[in-house]
Amino acid sequence: MTSATDRLALVADIGGTNTRVALARGAIVETGTVRRFRNADHDGLAPLLSAYLAGSSEGAGCTAACVAVAGPVRNGRGSLTNLDWTIDEETLSRAAGANDVAILNDLQAQGHALGRLAADAVTPLVSAGDAAAAGDKLVIGVGTGFNAAAVHEEGLPRRLVTPSESGHAGLPVRDERMLRLARFVETAHGFPAIEDVLSGRGLERIHAWLSDEAGTRATHDSRAIIDDLADRSDATATEAVRVFVRLLGEVAGDLALIHLPFGGIYLVGGMARAVAPVAQEFGFAEAFHAKGRFAEFMQAFPVSLVEDDYAALTGCASHLAGRATTA
Repeated sequence: MTSATDRLALVADIGGTNTRVALARGAIVETGTVRRFRNADHDGLAPLLSAYLAGSSEGAGCTAACVAVAGPVRNGRGSLTNLDWTIDEETLSRAAGANDVAILNDLQAQGHALGRLAADAVTPLVSAGDAAAAGDKLVIGVGTGFNAAAVHEEGLPRRLVTPSESGHAGLPVRDERMLRLARFVETAHGFPAIEDVLSGRGLERIHAWLSDEAGTRATHDSRAIIDDLADRSDATATEAVRVFVRLLGEVAGDLALIHLPFGGIYLVGGMARAVAPVAQEFGFAEAFHAKGRFAEFMQAFPVSLVEDDYAALTGCASHLAGRATTA
């Protein structure tokens, strides 16, 4: 009988634009099998997985499959927030030819990857006095969207990672300036959500708001705004990133107080990586700790950046392996 540590599994990380698919042995992703697909080239996940398996000499041996989707998952069915795709366990089982299947929110998958990432893939951003590595953790994703997942630790492979849609909670407003920002972004959906500011398009909205306040009404995409940081040639772009970084610190601090992740907070996603080099300069830690009488208490939560493009795949594999071990 194949054990949980060496059975072959199909794992996939489904984003709004691209999907990565790979094979895993137990909790270990075989990086040589990773392939990236443009979602626009496929009508749904099932045909995409079929295309992957058709090009794989090993894929027919999969007995398990797990996919991470950038959107809510409920009752074994996942829906992508920024793509008109849905996937359920029955469809996944049929497409992968596997009898043990799971569908996770993408942040849940990132949470299951913690503890299995290479040391050089995790960069400390904010230190803490007595972080407990085995304590509960929190993953915060900042990329195309924004979300968070609490990681309740009982020791591998026993781990509970709870889903949420944290990016759709209300944007915190602490002063008149941030109230003006909230009123500016709420015109998009009628409600100023965290994701409307802390995401790729959110950075663009911050830049548009600053330009509007200055009377210039200039527009930049997020890549151009980040690129301008290299020489600080655009004062509005620099200030947009500064506002973004401080808001990220403030929201991360709020989530820390809600979840008490004494084992650490882990930032993931393309936008988190893009602003990390200026996080200290632009006041991330200051905003994170600025919780009034709880400022000293906030010193207990370390914050790190995860720089591993395959972390969600690793999380999918780890989840399947842990479930099989405890079954």
